[in-house]
Amino acid sequence: MSDLRLEDTVFEHLKKTFSSISDRMESTRRTLRGSDASVVGESGLVEDLQDFADDWGYGIKQLGKHTHGAVKMINTISKTFDQVDLDLAESLKVKKKGR
Repeated sequence: MSDLRLEDTVFEHLKKTFSSISDRMESTRRTLRGSDASVVGESGLVEDLQDFADDWGYGIKQLGKHTHGAVKMINTISKTFDQVDLDLAESLKVKKKGR
């Protein structure tokens, strides 16, 4: 390999973090969707709570999609970085042989 170094653990840590965020967001969305707003009593408050849960559910779903996209991008970056590292190592071997 060449002098270009970045530990794979950096990418694994990022993927784990973003995957965890996505999973927690989905769990929260399901919890909000399954909540019983009628326990607050007042009909106007029940409606407001249901609207809030719907809005947050949508927002959480969108954040989950974006974190999932981030994981895909991290995978792409990791693969590209590995390839660049191999290409650089090969080019250094060729230069050494040419001397």
